[in-house]
Amino acid sequence: MTPYSPHVLWLAISASLILAGCGNNSAEQPWVDYHQQLTKGLSIATIERHSPPNIGEFPERRERLFDIPETREGMLNIYALRGCQITSLIAARNNQLGRVAPPSQHWLYERTLWQRLSACWNSDIPDTLSDDDKARLVALTELKTEQLPTVSWNAIFDSEEWEKSFSRASSPLNSLELPNIDNQLLAVDYLEQMVKHQFSQEWQQDSSALENHLKTLQERPLTAEVLRTLLLAHQRLIEANEALETTRSATNECLQDNFPAWLAPVEQISHQWLMSINRLINVHELTPPEAVTNYQNTWLSLSNPQAPWQQLQRAKEEHQALRDQFTGCSDN
Repeated sequence: MTPYSPHVLWLAISASLILAGCGNNSAEQPWVDYHQQLTKGLSIATIERHSPPNIGEFPERRERLFDIPETREGMLNIYALRGCQITSLIAARNNQLGRVAPPSQHWLYERTLWQRLSACWNSDIPDTLSDDDKARLVALTELKTEQLPTVSWNAIFDSEEWEKSFSRASSPLNSLELPNIDNQLLAVDYLEQMVKHQFSQEWQQDSSALENHLKTLQERPLTAEVLRTLLLAHQRLIEANEALETTRSATNECLQDNFPAWLAPVEQISHQWLMSINRLINVHELTPPEAVTNYQNTWLSLSNPQAPWQQLQRAKEEHQALRDQFTGCSDN
């Protein structure tokens, strides 16, 4: 077996630690290259890299949903309201398939039920009902009107597709091969439109469109990927800033104008997605559960100074300010 000198062994161990600690995936490589450009240009030691912090855990199901009591009415009472065309709808909801339907289908059912009750109350049908049945129609319509916003919220926040978008089992986006998120943006926009028009008689929901959009969201944990991308960028810029701060008063080296051009598209896609997610959360006309509000403010906010987006903006501004303190290298 060929013996290796202590120097060679130390280099091998150091390299393995860097790869193990920081990863060697496609998302990391652009930052590795940029750090190497800085160290080469300034003739400084290798910039020490550390793993960025983990993203926050999405609130547990019980913390992010509203408790909606089950509505109980006897079938004879419902049959008395048959002119409102709700008997077959309620029967379908209460059969075996209806009881195990996903949250999205429950949302469609509740909105259709509200539409029929509301349309019925604003028709001539109440004039044909007994006083008890008319009172029952009023109570049921008011109850479903009150519950629909929380039903809409639960339908989204209880969906597997939405929860998976925040999965911690995710990786940062590759800054050099960013995905096209147009379909994901359309999916979130459709959910937003459903919430925005939930009390409209004119706006028609589409079951297949809803399920297809949810399926699109399930294709990748995009929210988590964006957050990890922002955390990685912030971490690597902070490390670069520390190296520049340490070096600026101890070197006469010039600095090439090689600020990462690929960072702007990363910011653009991150801003687009966070804007979309925040719009969907904020369009609900209710006060979200505290756990969701905290998560939104801590991780998704575009204005909170301590959230990933604003942290990256500060680190980038500091980085550019530090770079400006170095003499630029001429092309000659």
